[in-house]
Amino acid sequence: MCRWAAYIGAPIYMEEVVSAPGRSLIYQSLHARECKTETNGDGFGLAWYGDRPEPGLYRDVLPAWSDPNLKALVHHVRSGLFLAHVRASTGTATSRNNCHPFAVGRWSFMHNGQIGGYDRLRRRVDMLIPDALYDHRRGATDSEALFLLALADGLEDDPRGAMERAAARLMALAGEAGVEPHLRLTAALSDGERLYAMRWASDNLAPTLYHRFSASRTGRAVVSEPFTDEDGWETIPQGSWAEISAEGVSLRPFAPSAEARLHIAI
Repeated sequence: MCRWAAYIGAPIYMEEVVSAPGRSLIYQSLHARECKTETNGDGFGLAWYGDRPEPGLYRDVLPAWSDPNLKALVHHVRSGLFLAHVRASTGTATSRNNCHPFAVGRWSFMHNGQIGGYDRLRRRVDMLIPDALYDHRRGATDSEALFLLALADGLEDDPRGAMERAAARLMALAGEAGVEPHLRLTAALSDGERLYAMRWASDNLAPTLYHRFSASRTGRAVVSEPFTDEDGWETIPQGSWAEISAEGVSLRPFAPSAEARLHIAI
């Protein structure tokens, strides 16, 4: 399992989430507390928004704790909306193209979780991605495939519905293969203006997800696990779709259900 963090609010130096706190994302790349693998050393990535509609993107295969360029970048770059990720591979190669976040146009996406039996399903999953989007398929992960399927399923106009439909497609394939858990999912995505997150699992064991407002930063973080020991971190419930702003978190159900899968041609 991976660890990730996202922020929206008044612009801050990204180090205030990525490297400076006592339990920062870089610290979690070595000493995660709330996932199966304490070490998340199979690469890292950042996607941040500034004056241009498309996000800046920096990813590499080095462990986050050993890359001085990452620490220099987050020390100097300010952003009011960014996504950061440290990776623990669930089977695909350690390569830059497999590192999160992924970006297409103004959209960025990152994921923590797994799709059951993905190594058996990869060819069928790739066949679901339309030709118009397949040129954006750079790596081999289930996460990137989920993102591209959501883009194909209407992410621009209906982010929650598109993610439900895309997740249902992949969960249906895992179900056919008989590999459990069919899907575990916490993910974040943004179009540069809005920040969304979701938490769901077919076996009710979804990875952890929290959010917290910081008055000093005048912004809100959503994270796999808290990066401070301060009070105020709130759990995002399993089965939730969250629209996140500095002012608050709006929760709706997130349910790529069995009934939805029956209506999807695979």
